[in-house]
Amino acid sequence: MAVAVAVPVLLLAVGVLQPSTDVWAQQWRTRLPGQLLNTVVLLAGTATGAGVLGAGLAWVVSAYRFPGSRLLSGALILPLAMPGYILGFLTLSTFGRTGPIQDQWAAWFGRDAWFPPVESIGGAIATFTLVLYPYVYLLARAALRDQAAGAYHAARVLGATPGEAARRIVLPLVRPAIAAGAAVVMMETLTDFATVQYFGVDTVTVGVFRIWRGTYDRDAASEFATLVLGFALLAIALERIARRRARFGEAIGSGGGIEPVQLRGRRAALATTLCALPVGVAFIGPVTRLAAWAVQEQTSDRGTPLLEQYPRYLSHSLQLVVVTTVVVMAVAVLLANAMRFGRAGVTQAAARIAVFGYAVPGPVVGMGVLLAVVGADGALERLGGNLPGVAGAGSLLVLFYAYAVRFLAPGLGATEAGIDAVSEAVTASARSLGANPLRTMLRVHLPLARTSLVAGAILVGVDTLKELPIVLLLRPFGFDTLPVWVYDLAAESRFQQAALPALSIVAVAVAPVLLLSRQLERAT
Repeated sequence: MAVAVAVPVLLLAVGVLQPSTDVWAQQWRTRLPGQLLNTVVLLAGTATGAGVLGAGLAWVVSAYRFPGSRLLSGALILPLAMPGYILGFLTLSTFGRTGPIQDQWAAWFGRDAWFPPVESIGGAIATFTLVLYPYVYLLARAALRDQAAGAYHAARVLGATPGEAARRIVLPLVRPAIAAGAAVVMMETLTDFATVQYFGVDTVTVGVFRIWRGTYDRDAASEFATLVLGFALLAIALERIARRRARFGEAIGSGGGIEPVQLRGRRAALATTLCALPVGVAFIGPVTRLAAWAVQEQTSDRGTPLLEQYPRYLSHSLQLVVVTTVVVMAVAVLLANAMRFGRAGVTQAAARIAVFGYAVPGPVVGMGVLLAVVGADGALERLGGNLPGVAGAGSLLVLFYAYAVRFLAPGLGATEAGIDAVSEAVTASARSLGANPLRTMLRVHLPLARTSLVAGAILVGVDTLKELPIVLLLRPFGFDTLPVWVYDLAAESRFQQAALPALSIVAVAVAPVLLLSRQLERAT
């Protein structure tokens, strides 16, 4: 399993050792310098915005009580259910040149009145910040909850203001969590290419798709994908640097978190507004507009032929979700049980390698898998055979393989947590009664870990449904999914017609987010 995950990425790394100098020279003369600069600015801007917004909101809901604080503390993670490529076209349709906001602005101040440019890298950064800040928020809030209140209150007793105590005491304590969340934000930003295309931003990820879809030059596209991999490794390195070997602990008190202060009057209203604004802008408002568009589109007099195509796109998405979830969870069960029954050193190392695909951007996984399949086909051909058509490049099996590589980590994480919750004594009892490892897994571990298995399957299914870059790179001809449908319609500015498939994706994605929100409420 570890080899199956590692080989695609290794092939990319090896392939760049013999670069296509003509391709690189052409790219450097034309687009590459601008793509590198745009990528750096986009990653830095999004990480900064999501870090400030996520950590700030985590501090507000942890340190204060105000009207709606309990509800809003859970609702602040709802933007996780809103993919960037959906919020992106909603932003353009609302604030873009032909949107109602600019029309009203022109009516008030004239057509020549200045308006902040929406189709720009600033617009892309704002969109990514709104959909990705929950990663920082979740980690920062957990860090604040786990910290003891002693140091903060000691600083207050010694005369520090709340702001000074937060800056000098709390911020260093949660810095590792903020750095980890910012690294995840950069990885997610790097993977996305549809959103940046909507805003007219040319990045290295867009370059991979442009080369592949424009020339179908596999080698050149895979070499260019190593740039995306390089930025991913840079994000991980920056996260380590930001931590600076930080290891903070409390010498006094017990880890009960900071005692919240009750706010009243204007300060309470300001805190409520501050926390409600991101939820309204990044989730409630977009969902409301999508629902209105979907109803309007389906009830209009002209009707829409797109509704007749909906079952086909939905069935394709469900095929990907079901097959990927089954494959990933089966592999996750085998790996988790192998760590229980096998040699600890070997199985632990293999399991850690097997989840590496989740830390690699989707375009890199897609190009790596394509290289692996083509390489396997070439090797078999030299031996007098070849891969069957159903397993060759551009087939569903290759697509399933890429999805499994990409999303094995969440499935294995949940499964491993469930298996670890089963006592070693229970496993030993089953073995002492004559059950072999396979029977112990089926009759003991799986029933006891079923809740974690269901949670892992939900996470894998939702990630699979939302994924866009891999399916665009590797899908067979005519195999379009709901995300591909949304992307194609939005790229043609058919925003209203994209509402129904977009709303379907958000509706499915919101389920695990609501479960996570309930867990947060119970923990506070």
